[in-house]
Amino acid sequence: MHEILYGLQERVAEGVMQKDYLLRPFCDRVRSQQVTTLTELDLGAFNHQTKNIATGFLKHLGRFGLTPETERHKDIWSGYAFGLDGNIYFDKISQSWLREATKAWALDDIPKRRGKSRTAVQSRINAIVQLSDSLRLNRPDHGEDVRAVARVDVTVFLNRLRFLNEQDEVSGYAHVRVVRYARRLLSRMRTLGLTQRDQPLHGICETFGLQADDVPDDPEDNEASKDLPTEVMTQLCQHLDSLEATGSSEIRTGVELIIDTGRRPAEICRLPYDCLERDDDGKLTLIYDNHKSARKARRLPISGETGAVITAQQERVRARFPDTPTSELKLLPTVLTNKMGTKPVTPEWLASRHRAWVESLPEFLVPTVVTVKGRQVTKMLPFDEAKIFPYAYRHTYAQRHADAGVAPDALQSLMDHRQLTTTQQYYRVSETRKREAVERVTAMQFDRNGNRVWRKAQALLDSEHARRAIGEVQVPYGLCTEPTNVQAGGHDCPVRFRCVGCDHFRTDVSYLPDLEAYLADLLRGRERLAAFAADSWAKAEAMPSDDEITRIRRLVKRVREDLEDLTEEDRIQIKEAVTTVRRTRRVVSLGLPRVRPAQDLRPERPAG
Repeated sequence: MHEILYGLQERVAEGVMQKDYLLRPFCDRVRSQQVTTLTELDLGAFNHQTKNIATGFLKHLGRFGLTPETERHKDIWSGYAFGLDGNIYFDKISQSWLREATKAWALDDIPKRRGKSRTAVQSRINAIVQLSDSLRLNRPDHGEDVRAVARVDVTVFLNRLRFLNEQDEVSGYAHVRVVRYARRLLSRMRTLGLTQRDQPLHGICETFGLQADDVPDDPEDNEASKDLPTEVMTQLCQHLDSLEATGSSEIRTGVELIIDTGRRPAEICRLPYDCLERDDDGKLTLIYDNHKSARKARRLPISGETGAVITAQQERVRARFPDTPTSELKLLPTVLTNKMGTKPVTPEWLASRHRAWVESLPEFLVPTVVTVKGRQVTKMLPFDEAKIFPYAYRHTYAQRHADAGVAPDALQSLMDHRQLTTTQQYYRVSETRKREAVERVTAMQFDRNGNRVWRKAQALLDSEHARRAIGEVQVPYGLCTEPTNVQAGGHDCPVRFRCVGCDHFRTDVSYLPDLEAYLADLLRGRERLAAFAADSWAKAEAMPSDDEITRIRRLVKRVREDLEDLTEEDRIQIKEAVTTVRRTRRVVSLGLPRVRPAQDLRPERPAG
């Protein structure tokens, strides 16, 4: 009876709604089995509903009296004793010395972790499991003698992982991760003093360890990153209404906020009810916690449309939990065991509902370059649905802003990264993809008179590509090949701002938007100056020349005509290449910065 009361108390504290008409038959079943403790119950005699109650009670009874001291000597730890969810498994490490050393590492490492997820700890333990399997399979004593292992066993371990990678049993990413984690843990075990007398690693050979050059290179990523193509994002946004039917209003709101804000799924799931504020200028700001970096109360500017999504969700939550103080409410409360609305949906639940939604949608078709009869053509092919997951929206958010010309340091702030190199990983373009794009774009390169100057870029040798690269410097509307200016990095030009009047100037189709914008600026400037009250000499100095306007207009017309002469497939390929080239471009600043607005994937939404 005491165990039932304790289990009932703990379940109520968790927010589980207990139903009297189920508790009575559960107690009757327990009484009929004549057991002295609930742990002796035969759960096979219970129906589905009463079995769930029994399982819940047994879970809490198993946690009773748990402490790190009681768990640390077991081979399977209850994460509850360490403030984590789930269990932590060491039982697959065959060698006792390696298993005990890994436990000592975990005991030291767990307090340094943030949040309740055990994944970070378990993934590192699994790397040691791989090392243990290698020792068990390749040593005559199965690796049981700690004094017998040496560098040769590390070499066998590395070769085994490489073999598994080549057989596609271990991915390239997992290969790198396992070696990196194993190296860190073995090194940390030594610094913890585990090689001393009466410690698990006493007597181990000094050569048993991994060096920095043992870690393989990260596999080259042939994609820009994990961002989703515009065509995929557009289709997803058009079907957001169906997400509510597949999941719930909380899931739909969560996915929509991840898309709009680029925050991590866990950050959105844990948003408090009062997460919306207005700055002094009246602009909306999202207040969230960066749990990964333990940075509280971060501020992110958001649009009126995103603010409207949050406000609507707040109204739904307030109506559902009218008696709970707003300071305790969550913006996205879970629908299960949440009587007061203080428990948020979990990232795992959001991901599962999101996956079901994606699989219910029509096939995603994106333009893809394929080779047909030795010629590259673009076809609309299905996009891999496995690449559509909540965290990919964060990469897409970064890529969208990078494509819009947001400065790297500003994007770093938006992503809330401490280091710029971390931000750059979210929108980098591989050398293979960049090279193909440059070849396509430079095949349509023009001089200042609109004449083609590089028709066969794709046939050049690598040495010629390198020679061209070091013999030119980027300027706002194209390239400069004047040797002195190139040597000075683009900062030694006597005709600055007048590139289209120079014989050393080159441009291509990727600069067409910049040329068109510059032409529009010149025409607007001429009209403003004509109506401006100033001395004639001052207006004459500032007035754009007719020759420059004529030259730019002719150049824009020439580039457009060449584009119109292409086939539809070639135009699609050029458009993709231009996007790739522009997202990686670093242009010498001549004092005329220009930032284009980020693409709105949902233009149908009303302005807020």
